[in-house]
Amino acid sequence: MSNIILAEGIAEQLRRGILRGVYHPGAALKERELAVEMDVSRTPMREAIRILAQQGLVTLRASRSPVVSDPSYQEITDTVQVLITLEELAVQLVCERADPQILVPIRALYQRLLDQADQIDSIDLFALDMEFHAAVVAATQNTALGMVHRPLVERMWRVRYVSANQSGVRAQTFSEHLEIVEALEAGNSLRAKRAVRAHMSTMLENIRYMYDDGMVVSS
Repeated sequence: MSNIILAEGIAEQLRRGILRGVYHPGAALKERELAVEMDVSRTPMREAIRILAQQGLVTLRASRSPVVSDPSYQEITDTVQVLITLEELAVQLVCERADPQILVPIRALYQRLLDQADQIDSIDLFALDMEFHAAVVAATQNTALGMVHRPLVERMWRVRYVSANQSGVRAQTFSEHLEIVEALEAGNSLRAKRAVRAHMSTMLENIRYMYDDGMVVSS
């Protein structure tokens, strides 16, 4: 197995640990100890941590162990504001294309979310949720938009995962996703934009409650 493939596998293990709260925000990720724990060499471990740093889940520090990223609520708010703008642009571009075929994968992902909600691991379900948003952006066929959107989404993974697992959130999320799908299928860009803004605003409000209640340190 190449170091690149091994590093990606290690990164996925660490990512799941971060999302589940095994590694809390601000906790040091000691490369040597983690390498021993996972029975791997330090080279792929170092690369795995670099991957997570690129995704915003880990913060690198000069001459010190990297730590699990601990963004402030203001940083989260700033990111969500940009994501709202990008996703509003995405649904507008999708509606302008007026091609029913590009909506098929989006509807299919929504249906998979419903069908697998009680059957798969919470992290896998969350990944499917993020895939839904990525599919909307992909449907625009705008490469630049995708390049800007993806890293911002990745930086929000941990807080969005914790938020998504709060009581009562899942049903509301599915309802909001359905509104986005139906607005796109109707070719109504104004309705789709409102649906995106409402969905992201709800998410931000849930995250605010998490910060107020100190829930950001565990899943």
